[in-house]
Amino acid sequence: MSFPLLTATAVLPALGAIATAAVPAAQRVAAKWLALLVSLGTLALAAVTLVRFDPGGDRYQLTESHAWIPDFGVRYQLGVDGIGVALVALTALLMPFVILAGWHDADPMETGSRRWRPTQGFFALILAVEAMVIISFEATDVFLFYIFFEAMLIPMYFLIGGFGDRAHEHGDKVAATQRSYAAVKFLLYNLVGGLIMLAAVIGLYVVAGSFSLQEIVQARADGSLHMATSTERWLFLGFFFAFAVKAPLWPLHTWLPNAMGEATAPVAVLITAVVDKVGTFAMLRFCLQLFPEASKWATPAILVLALVSIVYGALVAVGQRDIKRLVAYASISHFGFIILGIFAMTTQGQSGATLYMVNHGISTAALMLVAGFLISRRGSRLIADYGGVQKVAPVLAGTFLIGGLATLSLPGLAPFVSEFLVLVGTFTRYPVVGIIATFGIVLAALYTLVLYQRTMTGPVKASVAEMPDLRVRELLVVTPLIALLIFLGVYPKPLTDIVNPAVQQTMSDVHKTDPQPEVEAAK
Repeated sequence: MSFPLLTATAVLPALGAIATAAVPAAQRVAAKWLALLVSLGTLALAAVTLVRFDPGGDRYQLTESHAWIPDFGVRYQLGVDGIGVALVALTALLMPFVILAGWHDADPMETGSRRWRPTQGFFALILAVEAMVIISFEATDVFLFYIFFEAMLIPMYFLIGGFGDRAHEHGDKVAATQRSYAAVKFLLYNLVGGLIMLAAVIGLYVVAGSFSLQEIVQARADGSLHMATSTERWLFLGFFFAFAVKAPLWPLHTWLPNAMGEATAPVAVLITAVVDKVGTFAMLRFCLQLFPEASKWATPAILVLALVSIVYGALVAVGQRDIKRLVAYASISHFGFIILGIFAMTTQGQSGATLYMVNHGISTAALMLVAGFLISRRGSRLIADYGGVQKVAPVLAGTFLIGGLATLSLPGLAPFVSEFLVLVGTFTRYPVVGIIATFGIVLAALYTLVLYQRTMTGPVKASVAEMPDLRVRELLVVTPLIALLIFLGVYPKPLTDIVNPAVQQTMSDVHKTDPQPEVEAAK
Protein backbone atom coordinates (compact mmCIF):
# COMPACT_ATOMS: atom_id res chain seq x y z
CA MET A 1 0.00 0.00 0.00
CA SER A 2 1.47 3.34 -1.05
CA PHE A 3 2.11 6.07 1.48
CA PRO A 4 -1.08 8.17 2.02
CA LEU A 5 0.53 11.47 1.08
CA LEU A 6 -2.67 13.52 0.93
CA THR A 7 -3.83 12.28 4.32
CA ALA A 8 -0.41 13.01 5.82
CA THR A 9 -0.47 16.56 4.46
CA ALA A 10 -3.73 17.23 6.31
CA VAL A 11 -3.10 15.11 9.41
CA LEU A 12 0.30 16.62 10.27
CA PRO A 13 -1.05 20.12 11.01
CA ALA A 14 -4.03 18.57 12.84
CA LEU A 15 -1.70 16.61 15.12
CA GLY A 16 0.49 19.70 15.40
CA ALA A 17 -2.52 21.69 16.58
CA ILE A 18 -3.20 19.17 19.35
CA ALA A 19 0.46 19.05 20.38
CA THR A 20 0.78 22.86 20.38
CA ALA A 21 -2.34 23.26 22.51
CA ALA A 22 -0.91 20.72 24.98
CA VAL A 23 2.38 22.59 25.54
CA PRO A 24 2.57 23.77 29.19
CA ALA A 25 1.45 27.35 29.78
CA ALA A 26 4.91 28.54 30.79
CA GLN A 27 6.48 27.21 27.56
CA ARG A 28 5.07 29.78 25.16
CA VAL A 29 8.21 30.02 23.04
CA ALA A 30 8.31 26.23 22.66
CA ALA A 31 4.70 26.31 21.41
CA LYS A 32 5.64 28.88 18.76
CA TRP A 33 8.60 26.86 17.53
CA LEU A 34 6.56 23.68 17.48
CA ALA A 35 3.86 25.35 15.37
CA LEU A 36 6.48 26.74 12.98
CA LEU A 37 8.20 23.37 12.60
CA VAL A 38 4.87 21.64 11.94
CA SER A 39 4.00 24.22 9.28
CA LEU A 40 7.40 23.67 7.63
CA GLY A 41 6.86 19.90 7.73
CA THR A 42 3.46 20.37 6.07
CA LEU A 43 5.10 22.55 3.43
CA ALA A 44 7.61 19.78 2.75
CA LEU A 45 4.78 17.25 2.29
CA ALA A 46 2.92 19.67 0.00
CA ALA A 47 6.11 20.12 -2.03
CA VAL A 48 6.40 16.33 -2.43
CA THR A 49 2.75 16.23 -3.52
CA LEU A 50 3.43 18.92 -6.11
CA VAL A 51 6.50 17.09 -7.42
CA ARG A 52 4.69 13.74 -7.62
CA PHE A 53 1.70 15.24 -9.43
CA ASP A 54 1.83 14.57 -13.18
CA PRO A 55 -0.06 17.26 -15.16
CA GLY A 56 -0.35 14.89 -18.11
CA GLY A 57 -1.62 11.98 -16.02
CA ASP A 58 -5.02 11.04 -14.62
CA ARG A 59 -7.38 13.80 -13.63
CA TYR A 60 -7.31 12.92 -9.91
CA GLN A 61 -4.01 11.64 -8.60
CA LEU A 62 -2.56 10.36 -5.31
CA THR A 63 -6.07 9.11 -4.61
CA GLU A 64 -7.20 7.45 -1.40
CA SER A 65 -10.56 5.80 -0.80
CA HIS A 66 -11.80 4.04 2.34
CA ALA A 67 -15.26 3.20 3.66
CA TRP A 68 -16.29 5.72 6.32
CA ILE A 69 -20.07 5.55 6.84
CA PRO A 70 -21.05 2.71 4.48
CA ASP A 71 -24.73 2.72 5.45
CA PHE A 72 -25.04 6.20 3.92
CA GLY A 73 -22.54 5.74 1.10
CA VAL A 74 -20.02 8.14 2.64
CA ARG A 75 -16.37 7.44 1.89
CA TYR A 76 -13.09 8.95 3.01
CA GLN A 77 -12.10 9.77 -0.54
CA LEU A 78 -9.24 12.09 -1.50
CA GLY A 79 -7.59 13.13 -4.74
CA VAL A 80 -6.05 16.22 -6.30
CA ASP A 81 -6.25 17.65 -9.79
CA GLY A 82 -4.07 20.51 -11.01
CA ILE A 83 -6.27 23.13 -9.37
CA GLY A 84 -6.43 21.35 -6.04
CA VAL A 85 -2.71 20.62 -5.84
CA ALA A 86 -1.88 24.26 -6.59
CA LEU A 87 -4.12 25.46 -3.76
CA VAL A 88 -2.78 22.86 -1.32
CA ALA A 89 0.70 24.17 -2.12
CA LEU A 90 -0.45 27.78 -1.63
CA THR A 91 -1.97 26.97 1.77
CA ALA A 92 1.11 25.14 2.99
CA LEU A 93 3.38 27.87 1.63
CA LEU A 94 1.63 30.72 3.43
CA MET A 95 1.37 29.09 6.86
CA PRO A 96 5.01 29.49 8.00
CA PHE A 97 4.81 33.19 7.07
CA VAL A 98 1.51 33.59 8.92
CA ILE A 99 3.04 32.00 12.03
CA LEU A 100 6.25 34.07 11.84
CA ALA A 101 4.29 37.28 11.28
CA GLY A 102 2.07 36.52 14.27
CA TRP A 103 5.00 35.50 16.49
CA HIS A 104 4.10 38.06 19.20
CA ASP A 105 0.39 38.53 18.45
CA ALA A 106 -0.69 36.18 21.23
CA ASP A 107 1.97 37.00 23.81
CA PRO A 108 0.64 37.68 27.33
CA MET A 109 -0.93 41.11 27.42
CA GLU A 110 -1.91 42.82 30.63
CA THR A 111 -4.76 45.30 30.37
CA GLY A 112 -6.98 47.08 32.83
CA SER A 113 -8.92 43.88 33.34
CA ARG A 114 -5.70 41.77 33.51
CA ARG A 115 -6.68 39.63 30.56
CA TRP A 116 -4.12 37.18 29.14
CA ARG A 117 -3.86 35.88 25.61
CA PRO A 118 -3.24 32.11 25.45
CA THR A 119 -0.28 31.77 23.06
CA GLN A 120 -0.65 28.02 22.63
CA GLY A 121 -4.30 28.34 21.65
CA PHE A 122 -3.56 30.96 18.99
CA PHE A 123 -1.03 28.84 17.12
CA ALA A 124 -3.01 25.63 17.62
CA LEU A 125 -6.05 27.25 16.00
CA ILE A 126 -3.97 28.39 13.02
CA LEU A 127 -2.72 24.84 12.46
CA ALA A 128 -6.26 23.49 12.82
CA VAL A 129 -7.47 25.84 10.07
CA GLU A 130 -4.60 24.71 7.85
CA ALA A 131 -5.55 21.05 8.28
CA MET A 132 -9.21 21.66 7.47
CA VAL A 133 -8.51 23.83 4.44
CA ILE A 134 -6.05 21.31 2.98
CA ILE A 135 -8.45 18.39 3.29
CA SER A 136 -11.18 20.55 1.72
CA PHE A 137 -8.96 20.99 -1.35
CA GLU A 138 -8.31 17.22 -1.42
CA ALA A 139 -11.79 15.80 -0.73
CA THR A 140 -13.59 14.17 -3.66
CA ASP A 141 -16.49 12.91 -1.54
CA VAL A 142 -19.12 15.65 -1.33
CA PHE A 143 -20.10 14.84 2.26
CA LEU A 144 -16.48 14.72 3.41
CA PHE A 145 -15.89 18.11 1.80
CA TYR A 146 -18.97 19.53 3.50
CA ILE A 147 -17.81 18.41 6.96
CA PHE A 148 -14.55 20.32 6.74
CA PHE A 149 -16.06 23.21 4.78
CA GLU A 150 -18.16 23.88 7.85
CA ALA A 151 -15.73 22.73 10.56
CA MET A 152 -13.13 25.37 9.64
CA LEU A 153 -15.57 28.05 10.80
CA ILE A 154 -15.05 27.12 14.46
CA PRO A 155 -11.30 27.82 14.79
CA MET A 156 -11.71 30.91 12.59
CA TYR A 157 -14.45 32.19 14.92
CA PHE A 158 -12.11 31.99 17.91
CA LEU A 159 -9.20 33.51 16.01
CA ILE A 160 -11.29 36.54 15.07
CA GLY A 161 -13.18 36.98 18.32
CA GLY A 162 -10.56 35.86 20.81
CA PHE A 163 -7.38 37.22 19.24
CA GLY A 164 -8.41 40.51 17.73
CA ASP A 165 -6.22 43.36 16.56
CA ARG A 166 -4.54 45.25 19.39
CA ALA A 167 -4.23 48.41 17.29
CA HIS A 168 -7.66 49.92 17.84
CA GLU A 169 -8.65 53.52 18.15
CA HIS A 170 -11.36 52.74 20.69
CA GLY A 171 -11.11 51.61 24.28
CA ASP A 172 -10.60 48.00 25.25
CA LYS A 173 -14.28 47.29 25.95
CA VAL A 174 -15.38 48.80 22.65
CA ALA A 175 -12.68 46.84 20.81
CA ALA A 176 -13.79 43.59 22.45
CA THR A 177 -17.40 44.29 21.47
CA GLN A 178 -16.44 44.94 17.86
CA ARG A 179 -14.32 41.80 17.72
CA SER A 180 -17.22 39.75 19.05
CA TYR A 181 -19.58 41.34 16.53
CA ALA A 182 -17.19 40.58 13.65
CA ALA A 183 -16.71 36.97 14.78
CA VAL A 184 -20.43 36.32 15.23
CA LYS A 185 -21.24 37.92 11.87
CA PHE A 186 -18.61 35.77 10.17
CA LEU A 187 -19.99 32.64 11.81
CA LEU A 188 -23.68 33.35 11.15
CA TYR A 189 -23.23 34.27 7.48
CA ASN A 190 -21.20 31.16 6.77
CA LEU A 191 -23.42 28.88 8.86
CA VAL A 192 -26.52 29.99 6.97
CA GLY A 193 -24.74 29.26 3.70
CA GLY A 194 -23.61 25.91 5.05
CA LEU A 195 -27.09 24.90 6.17
CA ILE A 196 -28.50 25.64 2.73
CA MET A 197 -25.69 23.62 1.22
CA LEU A 198 -26.44 20.72 3.58
CA ALA A 199 -29.98 20.54 2.20
CA ALA A 200 -28.53 20.50 -1.31
CA VAL A 201 -26.00 17.78 -0.36
CA ILE A 202 -28.83 15.58 0.95
CA GLY A 203 -30.86 16.31 -2.19
CA LEU A 204 -27.90 15.33 -4.36
CA TYR A 205 -27.61 11.99 -2.56
CA VAL A 206 -31.33 11.33 -3.00
CA VAL A 207 -31.04 11.98 -6.73
CA ALA A 208 -27.64 10.41 -7.44
CA GLY A 209 -27.43 7.73 -4.75
CA SER A 210 -23.80 8.60 -4.07
CA PHE A 211 -21.60 11.30 -2.56
CA SER A 212 -18.61 10.45 -4.78
CA LEU A 213 -17.74 13.30 -7.12
CA GLN A 214 -16.14 11.02 -9.71
CA GLU A 215 -19.04 8.55 -9.70
CA ILE A 216 -21.66 11.27 -10.13
CA VAL A 217 -19.74 13.04 -12.91
CA GLN A 218 -19.16 9.73 -14.71
CA ALA A 219 -22.81 8.73 -14.35
CA ARG A 220 -23.90 12.05 -15.84
CA ALA A 221 -21.42 11.68 -18.69
CA ASP A 222 -22.53 8.16 -19.70
CA GLY A 223 -26.22 8.97 -19.33
CA SER A 224 -26.97 6.60 -16.45
CA LEU A 225 -27.88 9.55 -14.20
CA HIS A 226 -30.38 12.13 -15.35
CA MET A 227 -31.46 15.13 -13.28
CA ALA A 228 -34.63 17.04 -14.02
CA THR A 229 -33.84 20.61 -15.05
CA SER A 230 -35.58 22.17 -12.06
CA THR A 231 -33.91 19.73 -9.65
CA GLU A 232 -30.45 20.46 -11.01
CA ARG A 233 -31.01 24.21 -10.77
CA TRP A 234 -32.19 24.08 -7.16
CA LEU A 235 -29.27 21.88 -6.15
CA PHE A 236 -26.84 24.19 -7.95
CA LEU A 237 -28.25 27.22 -6.14
CA GLY A 238 -27.87 25.47 -2.78
CA PHE A 239 -24.19 24.76 -3.42
CA PHE A 240 -23.45 28.09 -5.07
CA PHE A 241 -25.01 30.15 -2.27
CA ALA A 242 -22.70 28.60 0.32
CA PHE A 243 -19.65 29.09 -1.89
CA ALA A 244 -20.63 32.68 -2.71
CA VAL A 245 -20.81 33.51 1.01
CA LYS A 246 -17.38 32.01 1.58
CA ALA A 247 -15.88 33.62 -1.53
CA PRO A 248 -17.29 36.35 -0.77
CA LEU A 249 -19.48 37.58 -3.62
CA TRP A 250 -21.60 40.75 -3.49
CA PRO A 251 -24.13 41.10 -1.80
CA LEU A 252 -23.05 38.29 0.59
CA HIS A 253 -19.73 39.99 1.32
CA THR A 254 -20.48 42.21 4.31
CA TRP A 255 -18.91 39.92 6.90
CA LEU A 256 -15.43 40.22 5.34
CA PRO A 257 -14.52 43.87 6.12
CA ASN A 258 -15.56 43.41 9.76
CA ALA A 259 -13.66 40.14 10.13
CA MET A 260 -10.46 41.38 8.48
CA GLY A 261 -10.60 44.72 10.27
CA GLU A 262 -10.90 43.22 13.74
CA ALA A 263 -8.55 40.26 13.26
CA THR A 264 -4.79 40.41 13.60
CA ALA A 265 -2.96 40.86 10.27
CA PRO A 266 -1.86 37.17 10.08
CA VAL A 267 -5.43 36.01 10.77
CA ALA A 268 -6.70 38.46 8.15
CA VAL A 269 -4.33 36.78 5.69
CA LEU A 270 -5.68 33.41 6.81
CA ILE A 271 -9.22 34.60 6.02
CA THR A 272 -8.78 36.11 2.58
CA ALA A 273 -5.72 34.31 1.20
CA VAL A 274 -6.60 30.79 2.39
CA VAL A 275 -10.12 30.20 3.76
CA ASP A 276 -12.00 32.26 1.19
CA LYS A 277 -10.26 30.36 -1.63
CA VAL A 278 -12.24 27.27 -0.63
CA GLY A 279 -15.37 29.03 -1.93
CA THR A 280 -14.03 29.84 -5.39
CA PHE A 281 -12.27 26.46 -5.65
CA ALA A 282 -15.54 24.68 -4.84
CA MET A 283 -17.33 26.57 -7.62
CA LEU A 284 -14.91 24.98 -10.10
CA ARG A 285 -14.87 21.52 -8.54
CA PHE A 286 -18.48 21.03 -7.49
CA CYS A 287 -20.80 23.57 -9.15
CA LEU A 288 -19.44 23.18 -12.67
CA GLN A 289 -18.77 19.44 -12.54
CA LEU A 290 -21.93 18.30 -10.74
CA PHE A 291 -24.36 20.75 -12.32
CA PRO A 292 -23.05 21.73 -15.77
CA GLU A 293 -26.38 22.73 -17.31
CA ALA A 294 -27.46 24.72 -14.25
CA SER A 295 -24.07 26.45 -14.23
CA LYS A 296 -24.62 27.65 -17.79
CA TRP A 297 -28.18 28.67 -16.93
CA ALA A 298 -27.01 30.81 -13.99
CA THR A 299 -24.00 32.32 -15.78
CA PRO A 300 -25.60 35.66 -16.85
CA ALA A 301 -26.74 36.47 -13.29
CA ILE A 302 -23.41 35.40 -11.77
CA LEU A 303 -21.46 37.54 -14.25
CA VAL A 304 -23.53 40.56 -13.20
CA LEU A 305 -22.87 39.85 -9.51
CA ALA A 306 -19.15 39.43 -10.25
CA LEU A 307 -19.08 42.78 -12.08
CA VAL A 308 -20.81 44.48 -9.16
CA SER A 309 -18.24 42.93 -6.79
CA ILE A 310 -15.36 44.19 -8.94
CA VAL A 311 -16.57 47.78 -9.24
CA TYR A 312 -18.27 48.11 -5.85
CA GLY A 313 -15.34 46.63 -3.91
CA ALA A 314 -12.86 48.92 -5.65
CA LEU A 315 -15.04 52.04 -5.24
CA VAL A 316 -15.57 51.45 -1.53
CA ALA A 317 -11.85 50.74 -1.07
CA VAL A 318 -11.07 54.20 -2.47
CA GLY A 319 -13.02 55.85 0.34
CA GLN A 320 -11.68 53.81 3.27
CA ARG A 321 -9.96 55.46 6.24
CA ASP A 322 -8.84 52.12 7.75
CA ILE A 323 -5.87 50.34 6.13
CA LYS A 324 -7.11 46.82 6.80
CA ARG A 325 -10.67 47.51 5.67
CA LEU A 326 -9.24 48.97 2.46
CA VAL A 327 -7.43 45.68 1.79
CA ALA A 328 -10.64 43.81 2.61
CA TYR A 329 -12.70 45.73 0.05
CA ALA A 330 -9.88 45.36 -2.49
CA SER A 331 -10.11 41.59 -1.93
CA ILE A 332 -13.86 41.68 -2.63
CA SER A 333 -13.03 43.28 -5.97
CA HIS A 334 -10.38 40.65 -6.68
CA PHE A 335 -12.73 37.79 -5.85
CA GLY A 336 -15.11 39.32 -8.37
CA PHE A 337 -12.42 38.83 -11.01
CA ILE A 338 -11.90 35.21 -9.94
CA ILE A 339 -15.62 34.39 -10.18
CA LEU A 340 -15.83 36.27 -13.48
CA GLY A 341 -13.08 34.07 -14.89
CA ILE A 342 -14.72 30.87 -13.65
CA PHE A 343 -18.10 31.61 -15.23
CA ALA A 344 -16.77 33.15 -18.45
CA MET A 345 -16.61 29.48 -19.49
CA THR A 346 -13.36 29.84 -21.45
CA THR A 347 -10.02 28.14 -20.88
CA GLN A 348 -8.26 31.50 -20.58
CA GLY A 349 -10.82 32.72 -18.05
CA GLN A 350 -10.70 29.61 -15.87
CA SER A 351 -6.92 29.32 -16.07
CA GLY A 352 -6.71 32.99 -15.11
CA ALA A 353 -9.15 32.46 -12.24
CA THR A 354 -7.08 29.58 -10.85
CA LEU A 355 -3.85 31.56 -11.19
CA TYR A 356 -5.65 34.49 -9.56
CA MET A 357 -6.46 32.36 -6.51
CA VAL A 358 -2.77 31.56 -6.06
CA ASN A 359 -1.40 34.99 -6.97
CA HIS A 360 -3.98 36.87 -4.92
CA GLY A 361 -3.07 34.72 -1.94
CA ILE A 362 0.60 35.66 -2.24
CA SER A 363 0.05 39.38 -3.01
CA THR A 364 -2.56 39.90 -0.29
CA ALA A 365 -0.32 38.11 2.22
CA ALA A 366 2.59 40.39 1.31
CA LEU A 367 0.54 43.60 1.52
CA MET A 368 -1.46 42.71 4.63
CA LEU A 369 1.49 41.39 6.62
CA VAL A 370 3.59 44.49 5.88
CA ALA A 371 0.56 46.61 6.79
CA GLY A 372 0.36 44.64 10.04
CA PHE A 373 4.01 45.43 10.81
CA LEU A 374 3.27 49.10 10.13
CA ILE A 375 0.16 49.14 12.31
CA SER A 376 1.90 47.37 15.21
CA ARG A 377 4.53 50.13 15.28
CA ARG A 378 2.12 53.06 15.32
CA GLY A 379 -0.78 51.40 17.15
CA SER A 380 -3.42 52.65 14.70
CA ARG A 381 -5.17 51.35 11.61
CA LEU A 382 -6.20 54.83 10.44
CA ILE A 383 -4.54 56.08 7.26
CA ALA A 384 -4.62 59.66 8.54
CA ASP A 385 -2.29 58.76 11.43
CA TYR A 386 0.61 58.10 9.06
CA GLY A 387 2.79 60.20 6.78
CA GLY A 388 6.41 60.27 5.64
CA VAL A 389 7.12 56.68 6.70
CA GLN A 390 9.43 56.09 3.72
CA LYS A 391 11.91 58.60 5.15
CA VAL A 392 12.27 56.79 8.49
CA ALA A 393 11.61 53.18 7.43
CA PRO A 394 12.55 52.85 3.74
CA VAL A 395 12.60 49.05 3.62
CA LEU A 396 9.13 48.85 5.17
CA ALA A 397 7.88 51.46 2.70
CA GLY A 398 9.50 49.67 -0.24
CA THR A 399 7.98 46.29 0.57
CA PHE A 400 4.61 47.97 1.18
CA LEU A 401 4.86 49.55 -2.28
CA ILE A 402 5.65 46.24 -3.99
CA GLY A 403 2.71 44.58 -2.23
CA GLY A 404 0.48 47.44 -3.32
CA LEU A 405 1.71 47.32 -6.92
CA ALA A 406 0.99 43.59 -6.99
CA THR A 407 -2.52 44.35 -5.72
CA LEU A 408 -3.14 46.68 -8.66
CA SER A 409 -1.76 43.98 -11.01
CA LEU A 410 1.29 45.84 -12.29
CA PRO A 411 2.91 44.06 -15.28
CA GLY A 412 5.90 42.05 -14.12
CA LEU A 413 4.20 40.96 -10.90
CA ALA A 414 2.23 37.72 -10.58
CA PRO A 415 -1.38 39.04 -10.36
CA PHE A 416 -1.03 40.80 -13.74
CA VAL A 417 -0.84 37.47 -15.60
CA SER A 418 -3.96 36.09 -13.95
CA GLU A 419 -5.99 39.30 -14.30
CA PHE A 420 -5.00 39.59 -17.97
CA LEU A 421 -6.11 36.01 -18.66
CA VAL A 422 -9.43 36.57 -16.89
CA LEU A 423 -10.14 39.70 -18.93
CA VAL A 424 -9.09 38.10 -22.22
CA GLY A 425 -11.12 34.98 -21.48
CA THR A 426 -14.16 37.07 -20.57
CA PHE A 427 -13.87 39.41 -23.54
CA THR A 428 -13.80 36.58 -26.09
CA ARG A 429 -17.27 35.43 -25.00
CA TYR A 430 -18.77 38.48 -23.26
CA PRO A 431 -17.06 41.60 -24.64
CA VAL A 432 -19.29 44.11 -22.82
CA VAL A 433 -18.67 42.38 -19.49
CA GLY A 434 -14.92 42.37 -20.16
CA ILE A 435 -14.90 46.08 -20.92
CA ILE A 436 -16.81 46.98 -17.75
CA ALA A 437 -14.51 44.78 -15.65
CA THR A 438 -11.46 46.79 -16.77
CA PHE A 439 -12.72 49.71 -14.67
CA GLY A 440 -11.70 47.64 -11.65
CA ILE A 441 -8.07 47.96 -12.77
CA VAL A 442 -8.30 51.77 -12.92
CA LEU A 443 -9.88 51.94 -9.48
CA ALA A 444 -7.27 49.53 -8.08
CA ALA A 445 -4.52 51.89 -9.20
CA LEU A 446 -6.37 54.74 -7.49
CA TYR A 447 -6.88 53.18 -4.06
CA THR A 448 -3.41 51.61 -3.98
CA LEU A 449 -1.46 54.71 -4.95
CA VAL A 450 -3.55 56.98 -2.72
CA LEU A 451 -2.93 54.62 0.21
CA TYR A 452 0.81 54.68 -0.41
CA GLN A 453 0.90 58.44 -0.88
CA ARG A 454 -0.98 59.19 2.33
CA THR A 455 0.95 56.78 4.52
CA MET A 456 4.46 56.74 3.12
CA THR A 457 5.14 60.10 1.44
CA GLY A 458 4.98 63.74 2.52
CA PRO A 459 6.23 65.32 5.74
CA VAL A 460 7.19 62.96 8.55
CA LYS A 461 4.51 63.01 11.24
CA ALA A 462 5.75 63.22 14.81
CA SER A 463 4.02 59.94 15.69
CA VAL A 464 6.14 58.00 13.16
CA ALA A 465 9.42 59.91 13.49
CA GLU A 466 11.03 57.17 15.60
CA MET A 467 9.45 54.24 13.74
CA PRO A 468 11.96 51.36 13.32
CA ASP A 469 12.45 49.65 9.97
CA LEU A 470 11.71 45.98 9.33
CA ARG A 471 13.50 43.56 11.64
CA VAL A 472 15.10 40.27 10.63
CA ARG A 473 12.02 38.15 11.45
CA GLU A 474 9.81 40.50 9.46
CA LEU A 475 12.19 40.44 6.49
CA LEU A 476 12.08 36.64 6.58
CA VAL A 477 8.31 36.94 6.18
CA VAL A 478 8.08 39.43 3.31
CA THR A 479 11.20 38.73 1.23
CA PRO A 480 10.18 35.25 -0.03
CA LEU A 481 6.66 36.50 -0.82
CA ILE A 482 8.01 39.38 -2.89
CA ALA A 483 10.45 37.06 -4.65
CA LEU A 484 7.54 34.77 -5.57
CA LEU A 485 5.47 37.70 -6.87
CA ILE A 486 8.32 38.67 -9.19
CA PHE A 487 9.16 35.10 -10.27
CA LEU A 488 5.55 34.15 -11.11
CA GLY A 489 5.04 37.53 -12.77
CA VAL A 490 7.98 36.96 -15.10
CA TYR A 491 7.69 33.18 -15.53
CA PRO A 492 4.21 31.76 -14.72
CA LYS A 493 4.69 28.65 -16.90
CA PRO A 494 5.34 26.19 -14.02
CA LEU A 495 1.95 27.08 -12.57
CA THR A 496 0.03 27.21 -15.85
CA ASP A 497 1.40 23.80 -16.86
CA ILE A 498 -0.14 22.33 -13.69
CA VAL A 499 -3.58 23.95 -13.84
CA ASN A 500 -4.31 24.01 -17.60
CA PRO A 501 -5.12 20.27 -18.00
CA ALA A 502 -7.58 20.45 -15.09
CA VAL A 503 -9.19 23.51 -16.65
CA GLN A 504 -9.55 21.71 -19.99
CA GLN A 505 -11.28 18.82 -18.23
CA THR A 506 -13.65 21.19 -16.41
CA MET A 507 -14.53 22.84 -19.72
CA SER A 508 -15.30 19.39 -21.11
CA ASP A 509 -17.59 18.68 -18.14
CA VAL A 510 -19.74 21.72 -18.95
CA HIS A 511 -19.59 20.96 -22.70
CA LYS A 512 -18.04 24.30 -23.55
CA THR A 513 -15.38 25.18 -26.09
CA ASP A 514 -13.57 28.46 -26.57
CA PRO A 515 -15.14 30.91 -29.05
CA GLN A 516 -13.36 30.92 -32.38
CA PRO A 517 -12.00 34.32 -33.43
CA GLU A 518 -13.82 35.91 -36.32
CA VAL A 519 -11.45 36.36 -39.22
CA GLU A 520 -12.50 38.04 -42.42
CA ALA A 521 -12.04 35.93 -45.48
CA ALA A 522 -9.19 37.14 -47.65
CA LYS A 523 -10.38 39.06 -50.66
